[in-house]
Amino acid sequence: MTTSNSSSNSWGLIAGNGRFPFLVLEGARSQGIEMAVIAIREEASPALEKIASRLHWVSLGELSRALELLHEEGVNRAVMAGQVKHNKIFSSIRPDWKLAKLLLSLTTRNTDSLLGAVAKVLRDEGITLEKSTWLLEPLLVKAAVVTRCQPTEQEQKNIEYGQAVARQLAQHDIGQTVVIAESACVAVEAMEGTDATIERAGQIMRSLHGDASTLSRDLTVVKIAKPNQDMRFDVPVIGVKTIKVMQSAGATCLAVDAGKCLLLDGDKVIDAANAAGIAIAAGGDHS
Repeated sequence: MTTSNSSSNSWGLIAGNGRFPFLVLEGARSQGIEMAVIAIREEASPALEKIASRLHWVSLGELSRALELLHEEGVNRAVMAGQVKHNKIFSSIRPDWKLAKLLLSLTTRNTDSLLGAVAKVLRDEGITLEKSTWLLEPLLVKAAVVTRCQPTEQEQKNIEYGQAVARQLAQHDIGQTVVIAESACVAVEAMEGTDATIERAGQIMRSLHGDASTLSRDLTVVKIAKPNQDMRFDVPVIGVKTIKVMQSAGATCLAVDAGKCLLLDGDKVIDAANAAGIAIAAGGDHS
């Protein structure tokens, strides 16, 4: 893949929610690249206007308009960064004819199918979708326990069980996160996203009555990459907010895939985990 800032490359960013788009813009600027931004109105932060010199707002259903703007900006290479909530795609948009045609063409309506189809549309329009992480390699978590806290023996069992469950689910692109308590699966991610899954697990544990429950209240969160994870989109990410949600839910350990998960806030994620007494363990590459 060519990622040099040559005169033949004009870069665009398709921005969803969270800090990911900001980090991509900062990384691009450090390489001397100014990106045209297509910001999704229902998701992206208005604060992007402060750091992007060329920014256009489109609604989630306006695929044709987004393509027009990318062409007007002369974009031939693009990056997708930032979450688009899966449930919004099917509840809060009015798709234009191009997106409606794309949705009707899908045999399954999971994230990979949808974003893969969008990537194909971009390619057909002469726009190459690149890895969303190529400017952010230092933020990809390395294989190690990165916190002061080490996983306990029970948490290690939870991790192994959770990874086995999550990898089976990920083959069907259902979700990337499971929450485990004492080798019991408490919650599985679907459309709601990682943080909502962790919150639901915490609610389930609080609903268990009595102090003599046979199930430990300590939760382990396992977030994996999909088999053959496409690093162009839907890359697993962890931020400080996720650590705060874990703390509130009673989760004491987080396991992620090394080299496939972005720590969006860098060392701040590790600092927050250390302060909360949460262990973060990154395992080997499972692509």
